[in-house]
Amino acid sequence: MDTDMAPEIRDDRYAIQVQGLTRVFGSLIAVDRIDLNIKKGELFALLGTNGAGKTTTIKMLCCLLKPTDGSASVMDYDIDREQYKIKEIIGVSPQETTISDHLNAWEHLQLIGKIHGVSSTEIRGKSELLLETMGLIDRAKDQVRKYSGGMMRRLSIIMALVHDPDVLFLDEPTLGLDPQARHAIWEYIEQFKGKKTILLTTHYLDEADHLSDRLAIMDEGKIVAQGTSTELKTNMLGKHTMIVYAWNLTQKVISEIKAKYDDVVVTDGTMEITHPELDFKEVVDSLHSAGATVRSAYVKEPSLDDVFLSFTGKEMRE
Repeated sequence: MDTDMAPEIRDDRYAIQVQGLTRVFGSLIAVDRIDLNIKKGELFALLGTNGAGKTTTIKMLCCLLKPTDGSASVMDYDIDREQYKIKEIIGVSPQETTISDHLNAWEHLQLIGKIHGVSSTEIRGKSELLLETMGLIDRAKDQVRKYSGGMMRRLSIIMALVHDPDVLFLDEPTLGLDPQARHAIWEYIEQFKGKKTILLTTHYLDEADHLSDRLAIMDEGKIVAQGTSTELKTNMLGKHTMIVYAWNLTQKVISEIKAKYDDVVVTDGTMEITHPELDFKEVVDSLHSAGATVRSAYVKEPSLDDVFLSFTGKEMRE
């Protein structure tokens, strides 16, 4: 990579700025010229299936992996030239927790705090506050081998926060947890929104939808869409869907409705109509005029699943 040719990225509004960031492993392009601007204090979710390039992106921004091309900065520090500065101001909770089974929570936090040059008194105060916030204070003296998966993930997040970083990287923070544990961690993460800049990677659609201020969808190393969840759901699909439950959906009725609207699917008395513009009354009137009897109908709001499928052609799976 020719770092002298990399463009300078400077805008005080943003904590993370990325231009053309690329990482190649042999013949595999893991991250393919992505651009990102993440505002200070924002929780930004990077959403994608396993292998989409999310973790590789995190590793480059954390200065654990050199990019093949492109440029990026974290709090105005360049990832190629100012790696030590970046490592001082970031906290990282990796996908695979780096926790020792035989240490307790206090000992883990003391270790991480000392690595970052935090005084023992300050470590103690911050650790107590974080352990209380994350619901681990009563188990802080227990060896980590006695913790559940959710407790280990919470400790991993605390370890990333104990030195009070400006930017927090959470790589799949709820991976493999049961729904109750996942929702508990969501509640803890939400407490830091607006206080820290957070980049969260996930392949859980509901997680990105619930937590993020903005999000980007990553597919095969590329950013294929980005914006708020609402923007993506309402503005980018460009079509509306109406679900109708009706009697007398004869071939004549179906043919007449298909002649008026783009996409019509009928299954066992249910008609799903998709079209760029749908007028509820007009659809119902058209069905009545054609001879059908409408029992009920509603306009289906697009979901993040719809958005993901639209942009990637894939369904998200666990």
